Amino acid sequence: MPNNGENESNGSRALAEYQASLLTEEDVYLFNEGNHYRLYERLGAHALTLGETEGTYFAVWAPSAERVQVVGDFNRWGETPRDLHPHGVSGIWEGFLPGVKKGDLYKFRIQARDQNYRVDKADPFAFLAENPPKTGSVVWDLWYDWGDREWLEQRKGSNPLTEPISVYEMHLGSWKRVPEEGNRRLTYRELADQLPAYLKEQGFTHVEFLPVMEHPFYGSWGYQCTGYFAPTSRFGTPQDLMYLIDCLHRHGIGVILDWVPSHFPTDEHGLAYFDGTHLFEHADRRQGHHPDWDSFIFNYGRHEVRSFLMSSAMFWLDVFHADGLRVDAVASMLYLDYSRAEGEWIPNRFGGRENLEAIAFLRQFNEFVHREFPGILSVAEESTDWPMVSRPTYVGGLGFGLKWDMGWMHDTLQYIARDPYFRKYHHNQLTFRMLYAFNENFMLPLSHDEVVHGKGSLLGKMPGDEWRKFANLRLLLGYQFTQPGKKLLFMGAEFGPTREWNHEESLDWDLLQYPLHAGLQQWVKALNRVYREEPALHAHDFSFKGFEWIDCNDSDNSALTFLRREGGDRAPVLVAVNFTPVPRYHYRIGVPRGGFWRELLNSDAREYGGSGQGNLGRVEASAEPFHGRPYSLDVTLPPLALIVFKPE
Repeated sequence: MPNNGENESNGSRALAEYQASLLTEEDVYLFNEGNHYRLYERLGAHALTLGETEGTYFAVWAPSAERVQVVGDFNRWGETPRDLHPHGVSGIWEGFLPGVKKGDLYKFRIQARDQNYRVDKADPFAFLAENPPKTGSVVWDLWYDWGDREWLEQRKGSNPLTEPISVYEMHLGSWKRVPEEGNRRLTYRELADQLPAYLKEQGFTHVEFLPVMEHPFYGSWGYQCTGYFAPTSRFGTPQDLMYLIDCLHRHGIGVILDWVPSHFPTDEHGLAYFDGTHLFEHADRRQGHHPDWDSFIFNYGRHEVRSFLMSSAMFWLDVFHADGLRVDAVASMLYLDYSRAEGEWIPNRFGGRENLEAIAFLRQFNEFVHREFPGILSVAEESTDWPMVSRPTYVGGLGFGLKWDMGWMHDTLQYIARDPYFRKYHHNQLTFRMLYAFNENFMLPLSHDEVVHGKGSLLGKMPGDEWRKFANLRLLLGYQFTQPGKKLLFMGAEFGPTREWNHEESLDWDLLQYPLHAGLQQWVKALNRVYREEPALHAHDFSFKGFEWIDCNDSDNSALTFLRREGGDRAPVLVAVNFTPVPRYHYRIGVPRGGFWRELLNSDAREYGGSGQGNLGRVEASAEPFHGRPYSLDVTLPPLALIVFKPE
């Protein structure tokens, strides 16, 4: 063991004094068992004072390393490297380095047992990293004086599945920029000054951030993550992100974070081939390499990897007060043959294509987060027909709270992109969803994936001239908000960008000077308001108790009518949709009640950019049976429009 002088000696003595309280044998046992959920309190870098000695405790898992040292700006990146020492046979290397303080840069220099492999690795448990493209880790703390106690207490007693959930999905680096300063991105704190008030004004209940975890390549949008415990330093410090989340909570906005336990990038400074072996990933490329993203796949069968990932999930919910995690690319975790041809994958022990270890991990994750954080959301982006994704684990499900309804998204976008003349021949693309709508707890996503890679903007997908494009988009969003299921809308869709999303540029906020764009924004605001105010539109999103067709067969008119119900004898909400540019006058709809029905929403109203056709605010039901109901309404269905009624 090299002798680095008196500091090394003091460090060894201090470590011996400190070991029992920072890394206990119980910690090691739980870590090696796959059940340690707070590793960020034990591994990584922790600045502290031992007696009169200030310094930093370092710990890293590298079981196959021959030697592990800490290098950084405090020792000129290796002029006098500081050795760490094995903690028994745990595979963890640790050491206390006097004089290393908050703000210092560091990496772990790992010498493999294969003497030809030596690499400087970023800390997998670092709380902060250098601003990319630099790759060093930063000694940091997590202290922050939170002001959201009331929000967290209220969340504990909530059941989000019966509440309105309208999510504004956004990429932090391209929501708004500062053109006067070279197109500079907003910081977390600058976002905190603008975003909460905007979301509250628009009526969204939640915001979902594309991954904020540190990532080397900005163009990955965070989905190629290296810092599973570090918010990206592109926008500020961990405390700055905490401040943003705190401000959102105090404005009544929940925060969902995208989380990526499905794969990680191959960058040398990251998790890949960490200690000279395939530590976090499978060694066999048929299991460990993701062909779609040229990335590595976690080895969910390794206990310590499960502890790492579980601790990451816990970290964002516990330390950063996140209200939910949206798990990316779940399908790629579930199937061993995902994006692989025959012979390019290894069957499970029963000969099947299911990834049994990933299934067990996802169940473990969901059981834990819902037990520890009542009221939070776990959301699966799962694109196949895997059964019971959002059903409890005790009945064989994966345990997620919600699942993205990718089928609804694809069918509806494909339908509405058609010329209205031909829509009547594809009516089943609207009605098919009701055959499976309640098999899962669905969220209806119009996400970032639909406005990139040459797909154009949502507005650009709509057929017809400018007026018809906006009418179709208002119709699409109204249909989304009145269908059973929670809602998700990618940033900008609320005012209709004309070009597809570019992560290197700001949204085109200047479009709001034009009436059609401003009208669309007002329409989304109205949708959010009515969606929140009317329990019939959200209380039974996952049960037939909350939905009833009136007429789903009027394909000749490309029209749909249905009821949304709150339950009991409470008044239902009637939704009528016209997917053609032809107004339908004297369109009769059977209803269960007499009296006046008030028009709550009309996407063709002039204030939203429509033609102004409608029903003068209300319609009286006549005692003329229709659609098998005792009363009926004689209404005007405006062109390319959705209207919503409720009995007075």
